[in-house]
Amino acid sequence: MKILVLNSGSSSVKFQIIETDLKRMKAHQDTMLATGLVEKIGLSDSRLVLKIPGKSTYQDYHEILEHRAAIEWVLRTLVDPEHGLLKNVEEIEAVGHRVVHGGEEFASSVLMTPDVVEMIESCSVLAPLHNPANLRGYHAAHAILPDVPHVAVFDTAYHQTMPAHAYLYGIPFQFYKKHHLRRYGFHGTSHRFVSFRACQILGWKRPEKKLITCHLGNGCSLAAIDHGKSIDTSMGFTPLEGLLMGTRSGDLDPAIIPWLMAMEEMTLHQINTMLNKHSGLYGVSGVSSDMREVLKARAKGNQRADVAFRMFCYRLKKYIGAYAAALGGPDAVIFTGGIGENSPEVREWTLEGMEYMGIELDHEKNAAMVGDEGEITTPDSKVKVLVVPTNEEKVIARDVVRVLNGLMPTFDPPETFD
Repeated sequence: MKILVLNSGSSSVKFQIIETDLKRMKAHQDTMLATGLVEKIGLSDSRLVLKIPGKSTYQDYHEILEHRAAIEWVLRTLVDPEHGLLKNVEEIEAVGHRVVHGGEEFASSVLMTPDVVEMIESCSVLAPLHNPANLRGYHAAHAILPDVPHVAVFDTAYHQTMPAHAYLYGIPFQFYKKHHLRRYGFHGTSHRFVSFRACQILGWKRPEKKLITCHLGNGCSLAAIDHGKSIDTSMGFTPLEGLLMGTRSGDLDPAIIPWLMAMEEMTLHQINTMLNKHSGLYGVSGVSSDMREVLKARAKGNQRADVAFRMFCYRLKKYIGAYAAALGGPDAVIFTGGIGENSPEVREWTLEGMEYMGIELDHEKNAAMVGDEGEITTPDSKVKVLVVPTNEEKVIARDVVRVLNGLMPTFDPPETFD
């Protein structure tokens, strides 16, 4: 079946057409037929980009003021005899929607019904910048394709297996009860995919192994995966917690916030903007939020770029060590995301000195592993390290198939408290 995968942001819609079904999934023959995006929704120079394997990249510009018009534009282009690949829109048999936050309500992907939509809306207080945009994409797609099933796939769902001692904060319990203020974690579809794919590469059964997955891009997170279940992850109530990221600060002393508000007379909005948009690699280096640019500046002797790089790797090393302890020793560590897949320097610096943990890096393999998948440790390494390009869209498409066939795995709900 041909599945339209949508990732709707506030001013953009990313999309893929993926052909898959139970038979293709079992044979690992899912096929990406097309990928693209519409950006600058709400402006006069909105742009559509469509990439189809074997064809030249197609671009077009129009004034697109809202998501329904954007998705209609996508579908018109997909069925265009010259630029598209579908004979008609009826070839699309289902739609999978990325939804950032499922709160405690959703521990797996689900068919979108009015009740589910209402529950997703109730989670918008936890993700005010993302869930409303995700739902705008759903409402637009449902209006255009009302007769096909729509499935929600949540970034947070995979981490709902975390135990209470991992997801609660050390603040008065009443705030958890009243506001559901707890650690949720994100990048769940990526952590799911790369843990699955790494075990495939190694010929392992995932439910028998302990893994640490490192999703490193502009946003970064780790997950500790014990026998197929996430037991901890570095992002928390929001994606701000955890590692140093492109523009996010990651972990910091919470007392810094009221101190800065007093000393610099900063507002809550200014503090929030600083921590999310002007910190991380960008804030420390003064160069860029892009690790590639930071590495170039570091190679030219830029000291701030050098310390930003070392901070990034050091925090990553500490989290790997912490999750190794939480797991009682991992069987493998997996790197993914733009940085994880393409930066041998980050992997090298991070894993240096971790032989005590059973990691023996093959330096030549690591240096050659850019944008590809495979193992980068020596044959004698007790803990395997792999690089695995992530594919969240494939996870979404496969979950659509699982939901429609009643095959979504179920997990125990999180602990509840009276």
